[in-house]
Amino acid sequence: MSKLHWEDFQTGAVAIYGPRLVTREEIVAFAAEFDPQPMHLDEAAASATLLGGLAASGWHSCGLMMRMMADAFILNSTSMGAPGVDEVTWHRPLRPGARIRLRATVLETRASNSRPMVGLVKFRFEMLDHADIVLMTQVNTLMLGRRESGGAA
Repeated sequence: MSKLHWEDFQTGAVAIYGPRLVTREEIVAFAAEFDPQPMHLDEAAASATLLGGLAASGWHSCGLMMRMMADAFILNSTSMGAPGVDEVTWHRPLRPGARIRLRATVLETRASNSRPMVGLVKFRFEMLDHADIVLMTQVNTLMLGRRESGGAA
């Protein structure tokens, strides 16, 4: 399969990737190492928090989303990384046993003015649970190689 280039992404396109099962063990392991707050480590302590039960760290959710993006298309693309993340919003807790999917919507594309071999694709990524409830959103722009520099797309 040939690698995806900037020209392969069209404004308005939507793709769904996954599912991926999130386990209690991975939630607790991530939290123990990177975000050791009670709501991410212990069911009893978590039930007394605003989350009302054990939930993944938001940063764990970001890592899961990145892995799903990478497996879905980034590793088979001409990706040159991202200049940053515009927005991350955690809407609902990510619970153990959730089967998550990733919805990727292309918001806009544009050629780089300063680097003719680079195109920019702005995405809205949404982490969905089994009932299509949005758990998390992220908006960011990826830099992708172009098939032809400076050509019309």
